[in-house]
Amino acid sequence: MLEVKNLKKTFGALTAVDDISFTIPDGQILGMIGQNGAGKTTTFRLILNFLTADSGEILWNGQPIKKSDYDIIGYLPEERGLYPKVSIEDQIIYFAQLRGKSKKEIKPQIDKWMEKFQVKGKKTDKIKSLSKGNQQKIQLIATLIHQPKLVILDEPFSGLDPVNASLLEAGIKELKKQGASVIFSSHNMNNVEDICDHLVMLRDGKMVLDGTVREIREQFGRKKLFLETLVSSDELKKMPGVLKVETTKDGLKVLDLEHPEDGKAIFGKVTKNGYITTFSQQPPTIEEIFKMKAGEPIE
Repeated sequence: MLEVKNLKKTFGALTAVDDISFTIPDGQILGMIGQNGAGKTTTFRLILNFLTADSGEILWNGQPIKKSDYDIIGYLPEERGLYPKVSIEDQIIYFAQLRGKSKKEIKPQIDKWMEKFQVKGKKTDKIKSLSKGNQQKIQLIATLIHQPKLVILDEPFSGLDPVNASLLEAGIKELKKQGASVIFSSHNMNNVEDICDHLVMLRDGKMVLDGTVREIREQFGRKKLFLETLVSSDELKKMPGVLKVETTKDGLKVLDLEHPEDGKAIFGKVTKNGYITTFSQQPPTIEEIFKMKAGEPIE
């Protein structure tokens, strides 16, 4: 279990990380979101001891992280770092050896990992011969092949097409099943909603959201209403509590409500003639919440 307690880091007059705290139990996934410069990568570098915190604690299983603990950490940086003239096999073995593994342990596993992530190429191919997406897969394999207990992924979905993003998502979920503590950052809110057990959002180094995806969404109330109805948009706009009505290209009407309770009266009106195929009252998505919080002043 990873515990981050009251972490703070400044660079001169800039406070990059400002008193943040979170916990990642074994077998749990934490998503960290925020605009560029919010403090996500700095937080990762503090956990990895690439930077020294001004104050706060970082604990692994209740103790400060020791030098030997770094062999059970897997880290995928946002900026990829592979040796272009080295073969896939030698690249993976090299990174595994940095984590205390032997060539004899790792070499037999490489084919299986390449198949798992559908790498196009042979293990004898040079890194420079691979596409950008396949290079990213090789770096991910190098991050995971030593079976880390703590995994830190900085923008792992960046540049991946939907098929490869799905492979990565499956890989992250598999880490969870194996009991690893996983933390990742992403600008893709769909990935965040699908994968995370817990979510934090940073803005200017401060935590502005903290909770499960469901808890965070419910904080903002079920003010979004999705309808399939013959009632016109003009009629819907006149109903009490309706702030805005939009119609999707598929004919679904989307209403913004002033208060969640307004949905009850609307339900009665749109169903007065009987059954309708869609009536779904939802809280805002994580992407919508992200946009709201990114623009709010910090108190």
